[in-house]
Amino acid sequence: MLTQLTLQNLALVTNAEVEMNAGFNIITGETGAGKSLLLDALTLCVGGRSDAGLIRHGQTTADAFAEFNIGQLPEVMAWLSEQNYPFEDDTLLIRRQLANQNGALRSKAWLNGMPISMNELKTLGGLLVNIHSQHAQQSLLRPQFVMEWLDSATGLNSQANDVKQAFLQYERLKSQAAQHAKDEQLRQQQIQLLSNQLADIEPIATVLYSELEAEYDELSNLENLMQQAALSVQLLDNDSDEPDVVSLLNRAIKLCEAQTELSQTYADCVEQLYSAHTQIAEVASTLSNYAEGQSLDPKRLALLDEQLSTFHRLARKYHTTPESLVEDSQAWQQQLDDLQSVMSPEAMAEQIEQAYQAYLQKAQALDDSRQANATTLAEALVARLKALALPNVQAAFEFTPLDKPQSIGLSQIDLLFSANVGMPMQPIHKIASGGELSRLALIMQVIDAQGVCRNTMTDMATTTRQLLVFDEVDVGISGGTAQVVGELLRELGEEQQIIAITHQSQVAAQAHQHILVYKTQQEKAQSHLKILSGDDQVQELARMSGGVNITEDTLKHARSLLASRRVS
Repeated sequence: MLTQLTLQNLALVTNAEVEMNAGFNIITGETGAGKSLLLDALTLCVGGRSDAGLIRHGQTTADAFAEFNIGQLPEVMAWLSEQNYPFEDDTLLIRRQLANQNGALRSKAWLNGMPISMNELKTLGGLLVNIHSQHAQQSLLRPQFVMEWLDSATGLNSQANDVKQAFLQYERLKSQAAQHAKDEQLRQQQIQLLSNQLADIEPIATVLYSELEAEYDELSNLENLMQQAALSVQLLDNDSDEPDVVSLLNRAIKLCEAQTELSQTYADCVEQLYSAHTQIAEVASTLSNYAEGQSLDPKRLALLDEQLSTFHRLARKYHTTPESLVEDSQAWQQQLDDLQSVMSPEAMAEQIEQAYQAYLQKAQALDDSRQANATTLAEALVARLKALALPNVQAAFEFTPLDKPQSIGLSQIDLLFSANVGMPMQPIHKIASGGELSRLALIMQVIDAQGVCRNTMTDMATTTRQLLVFDEVDVGISGGTAQVVGELLRELGEEQQIIAITHQSQVAAQAHQHILVYKTQQEKAQSHLKILSGDDQVQELARMSGGVNITEDTLKHARSLLASRRVS
């Protein structure tokens, strides 16, 4: 429940704070006093749209604070835990700030001092508060309103959403299949193109260009390489009288060995010379083997030349480099695999049929549930409307099969209505008057809020613990009907918290708490809040009943309204 609401620099309010009663809270005041500002502040705190006009003239920021006790809202606690928002003592403090920064509107929100995004705030707000607009009677004329109300009032929202999602999946698969059919010719062309490219590359697909090029360079220069190897061996180590490196190194070793007893330096040099001798001998052996073991292979050289020519030709053809050609071909193979892995038209058709059957099964179950609940809901609606000066009212739901599958299910649903004896029932948008629509809208909202026609206790409890807000609850009603509406809301307020704006004294007199909004005109217009009781409440009810001139009769009438209200 909402425990406290605070407004700072919000439109006509400089600073105001009001504690909310657990039951039926009513807001009254003269036209233009700023009654809607309380609901504006609450709406901001539950993620409503920001408006620069809500910032008080001459100020750059406006703030709204809402404090909630969530002790009886396990769904809210679960959501907070999932989102890692801490809370203590079952208390939530939501702050919403609007700021005018150089002509640009900025909006921020905090939950128990932690920043919260607007999307998260809207989700949380939907769990905390259920706001019914003053234009609810116009909503009755929307084609889908009756179906939405039937689902909500009988606890079928989740089932209806499942049907919608199943239908959307069916439509998505159909769209994908249509797009696939449109793209099939292009896909086949791409498959053929990639297949041809890979066939071109196949002869060299396992060859590394760098290794091929290195081998070709060596073979094409083999004769010269062998000659140079033989010459190098002669210089390093030969059996002729010509000096070579090994002979000279041996002489140097003998000279140094003769001096090792006199100098450690010579001893170190001898060790290094022996190491050099070993390495030179190995090099000479390697070069000798190379010079004697190689042989010219014209066929191998021709094959390498052919492969190199293939690399260069294909690189030019496919606008790449010889070094990148094999890597590119691997990418082509992946593209080909992806194109060939696309589901066949036959498999797609089977998938679409399965999705349709899944939708049909869910939609039929929803249609059956709607029809099973419709009679009980219509009876509840009639019973409550009769108490609102409509003694001859009749109402029933009409189900008309749809020509083709839709996300709403298998049937169009209309609410048939008649308020007069002997008159046939017709869809409400064709027959109901403005006053009748107002009463219909109110009772439909109350039935939905109370959850009296829901099948599960879970659904009912979730709704009845929310704060229920009625904006202009008395549109189109007056007199005795207003008295009944007030009693109805007081009764509902004994089960859950309600906030409502009203212009009818009969409704206001039934409140558990009466909040007056009034305006002063001094240096700058300003709205104020006041909790009414005793003589102050009598005066306000008298003003609402009798207008500007309050007489003893209007005061007596106001006292009688308070005396006749339900005791709770």
